Amino acid sequence: MRGIRAVPAGVARHLEAMTGLTFGTGLPLGPALAAVCLLTSPLSAQSFSVAEVLSAPFPDGLVAARDADVIAWVRNEEGSRNVWVARGPDFRGMAVTGYQGDDGQEVSGVQLTPDGRYALYARGGAPNRSGWNPTPSQDAGGAERGLWWVSTEGNDDPVSLGSGGSPALSPDGRTLAYTDEGQIWVRELPDGEPRAVVRPRSGAGSLTWSPEGQHLAFVSSRGDHAFVGVVEVQAGTYQYLDPSVDQDRDPAWSPDGTRIAFLRVPSPGERLPFFPQPTGEPWSIRVVDLAAGQGREVFRADEGPGSRFQGIVGPQLSWMEGDLLVFPWEKGGWLRLWSVPAQGGAPTLLTPGEHEVQRLSVSPDRGRVHFDSNREDIDRRHLWTWEVDTGAPVLRTPGEGLEWGPVETGGGHLAFTASGATEPARPFVLGEGGRRLTPGGAVPGTFPGDRLRAPEAVVFPSTDGLPIHGQLFLPQGSPPPGGWPAVLFLHGGSRRQMLLGFHHRGYYHNAYGLNQLMASRGYAVLAVNFRSGIGYGLDFREAPEYGAQGASEVRDILAAGLFMAARPDVDGSRIGLWGGSYGGYLTAQGLVHAPELFAAGVDIHGVHDWNVAIRNFVPSYEAEHNPERMERAFRSSPMSRVDRWEDPVLLIHGDDDRNVAFAETVDLVRELRRLGVPHETLVFPDEVHGFLLHRNWIAAYEASLEFIDRWIGPGSDGRSPD
Repeated sequence: MRGIRAVPAGVARHLEAMTGLTFGTGLPLGPALAAVCLLTSPLSAQSFSVAEVLSAPFPDGLVAARDADVIAWVRNEEGSRNVWVARGPDFRGMAVTGYQGDDGQEVSGVQLTPDGRYALYARGGAPNRSGWNPTPSQDAGGAERGLWWVSTEGNDDPVSLGSGGSPALSPDGRTLAYTDEGQIWVRELPDGEPRAVVRPRSGAGSLTWSPEGQHLAFVSSRGDHAFVGVVEVQAGTYQYLDPSVDQDRDPAWSPDGTRIAFLRVPSPGERLPFFPQPTGEPWSIRVVDLAAGQGREVFRADEGPGSRFQGIVGPQLSWMEGDLLVFPWEKGGWLRLWSVPAQGGAPTLLTPGEHEVQRLSVSPDRGRVHFDSNREDIDRRHLWTWEVDTGAPVLRTPGEGLEWGPVETGGGHLAFTASGATEPARPFVLGEGGRRLTPGGAVPGTFPGDRLRAPEAVVFPSTDGLPIHGQLFLPQGSPPPGGWPAVLFLHGGSRRQMLLGFHHRGYYHNAYGLNQLMASRGYAVLAVNFRSGIGYGLDFREAPEYGAQGASEVRDILAAGLFMAARPDVDGSRIGLWGGSYGGYLTAQGLVHAPELFAAGVDIHGVHDWNVAIRNFVPSYEAEHNPERMERAFRSSPMSRVDRWEDPVLLIHGDDDRNVAFAETVDLVRELRRLGVPHETLVFPDEVHGFLLHRNWIAAYEASLEFIDRWIGPGSDGRSPD
């Protein structure tokens, strides 16, 4: 197989079965799949370790104070998670909590009081269905999830506020509302006694204070429908607004507190995850006048693309100055921002062009929205601002970096998180003249930024002609005789997009680092943005027959393997795959669909049977109630072709995984043993899906690299060592 330049016979048969096209055995790959990008000039590079490339602190959950020049975020430094704060005008960051060690306890949900003097946050992971909080460090005392309160001056210890969820600070920052044991509670901060306000029949969430701080909007989810309610806090009374049989959600208060807008999303019925759903019954926006108690529809999505609601990160519905409502909508096939008058009227497209908005925030005066998008740079993210008065989005962060999660401080500064092709994620603040201030400090000296290389953007056709984007990491210098070994990286989700730099999610920030490390070790690495991912429009995300409906994304993985095999600088007999979650699923798919093309794989907490995976997300799913759908889902799974598995695989999984059942790996190992397929396992007791322990990331990646080295690396012979 060395130096593959044509479609192998086994691959041709499976391509024909999947696509209906004809691929003659031994036919040349053709100019499209054989297209080769020019090599960039070599850099001075040396290898480095997994620990070094994962050594940079990862910032997450950046927020800003409404009335002050203060920002806060969570900093994860090799597993030690703490709340950091920075104040203008210099924005020098400092830790205000002192948690030490790689203990696996999350810190999340940071909120600042309007004056920036105090921060609220949650510590600990949510319980699984058995009520067990994550304890991957096997702490004998167990773990609890709770709310905490801390001064941002850095001179006091955090104060425990007890358990609770959906925390919301009042507009004056003096009162906390939260949910616990099915009730809505309030307490004065920091040491007031908790007071139960109301107990709705079916729980509550999405707590949202009115501007005057006397009322709370909430959402009561009831399975196949949901209500938006309003609590009069002092009286402890509540009412539901314009109740219906639909899923009412995302309440937003008018600036004067007299009206509430919310989304009305039709009940999905039997809609299941991992099946394409390009359209649905149209969703709408309703506005309720609280004094009159009447609601009316002010917007309804058109039939066709965009009729099924697709959300963003941040408020789904923002009530702006000028009595405008801003919201995301996929009309035209792209997730963009629109507005409509709160009295009703024609919707207006705010962000024209073929791009997607991902995160949004509103300025303290409700005069602007800040958002990140891949507008005009489809494999990156940049920041934009849209103002009510001007109506045209303005690019705030041009260049070749990645920027996301913008928030505006009470002092008018724009804060965000950013990374680059060779620079890890850090928080930034835009200063005068566009100068970037760095609240998180310098990149640590252990991070090998000077030994990393910028990946190249590539586009290649899938086996059915669909354009597929990817990022190609090449080793420095000239390839060895016969070419470099190659590895495909397959992301999870599948609602993800890998980018031309360190990623905005911690999971893929780590994965990008391992791709860089593999390239430094002599592998050509291709990160594949296969169909059903985000970033390329609705039609790409809801691709026909993806996932449990037919696994059409496997075509993209086979095409990526052929694309790499066609390169003269790649050894076509040494192509491996690696990925986690959905990427683990596609690693297994590649190994069972094309054992002639792929030589080894690393499958991290992968899905192997869709009927098992769907039940993990929808416990009421009974596959046998629809035998035809059950059979199709199974045929779309690697387990349906497990008898074709030949190549070695490393399986990595934590046994408290709440996304992909550990049984998926247990069942696959049983089959691989029966077949005599070379396989190894690395199991992390009590670990969840996105590993909470930093040392488990290092162990997983070191094992992955060693396994790939052994089976397809330079000097390997494709056989297990004695």
